[in-house]
Amino acid sequence: MTNPKVKIRRKNVEKILLAAEKIFAEQGYAGTKMADIALHAELPRSNLHYYFTTKEELYREVLVNLLGTWELEGDCFVQFDDPRVVLTSYVMKKMTHSRLRPHGSKLWTNEIMRGAPLFQDMLEEHMSKGAKFMEEKIRQWVDEKRINPVEPSALLYMIWASTQHYADFDYQVNVLNGHQPLSDQQFDQAVKTITAVILRGIGLEP
Repeated sequence: MTNPKVKIRRKNVEKILLAAEKIFAEQGYAGTKMADIALHAELPRSNLHYYFTTKEELYREVLVNLLGTWELEGDCFVQFDDPRVVLTSYVMKKMTHSRLRPHGSKLWTNEIMRGAPLFQDMLEEHMSKGAKFMEEKIRQWVDEKRINPVEPSALLYMIWASTQHYADFDYQVNVLNGHQPLSDQQFDQAVKTITAVILRGIGLEP
């Protein structure tokens, strides 16, 4: 049975990280105040500083959390071997993340576009490791003639660009959708469309 204090700590840290993810994405690192994060997390500022003493420490933890999520989304490359299954699962995970945690995607994009000035070494190490593994898997499929010849990195960039668009440009998506978020049916159709385009581009049927 989990210790009650551990459960409270875990819950508070989760609230803080999600609040920080949103505020950092909206206001940028320089424009974000710890007081704003505490307010959004509905916690006293003293509680926030109990868990994270500085803004830099909290920002780093938010990025680490996002990296962990990014790595989990790529687990399908380990769990499965069928390219159709792997890529279908990967697109779904990326789209779901964009829908449920758009601020995380925006924060990630902002950090990368700025050249990751605060945590360049950490981000480059984690990104390279995950991306190289996925690229090797795709290259293996090509070598085994299970998919049409394709540049692995280009395929990954296409998936990331098309799925993260729904988070990074959610305002544009909503405007073009009559100023409202995609319905469940529209979201499902978007997932199916992106999946079909990706798979057919490498010679597979959805």
